[in-house]
Amino acid sequence: MRPKSDNPQPLTTGDSSTSSLSSGTTTSIDPIYHILNILPFSFLRPPRLRLKLPSLSLPSPNLVFAFVLLTYFMVVSGIVYDVIVEPPGIGSMQDPYTGSVRPVVFMSGRVNGQYIIEGLSSGFMFLLGGIGIILLDLALDRNRPRSVKSSYAAAGISSVVLAYVMSMLFVRIKIPAYLR
Repeated sequence: MRPKSDNPQPLTTGDSSTSSLSSGTTTSIDPIYHILNILPFSFLRPPRLRLKLPSLSLPSPNLVFAFVLLTYFMVVSGIVYDVIVEPPGIGSMQDPYTGSVRPVVFMSGRVNGQYIIEGLSSGFMFLLGGIGIILLDLALDRNRPRSVKSSYAAAGISSVVLAYVMSMLFVRIKIPAYLR
């Protein structure tokens, strides 16, 4: 350890940023740091560029709402499952009486599996229920005329009821003995 008399004292000219910079550059003992810090700038000069930053405007609220709604639809439809497992669009089943092959939309008996159309239809029902709740919220606005509020309320209630009934029907097709 050096004695106190050998320690370099920072310059105190009133500007604290200059003193911290000058003391910060002299305290490094790495010779490569000094070479890289001094050598290129002794004969190179950085250019004076006048670059304009691109100005980004915020998207409109309707665009953000549409993006969130589309993302919600894709997530609840099981797009991740469809990409990973790659199930068929629809299935097929042989009719026991006639022997003919008929298309099947729901994969019965398998809770963890789905066809693509099954996921999309279930996702649409969830989306319809969410839009119904949004319409019910819009029906509560005091600044709208009474006829518009009643039409929003009727559309919202019918959307929520239809989404619930169809989702329960989908569950009963998927799991035949559910809640019976």
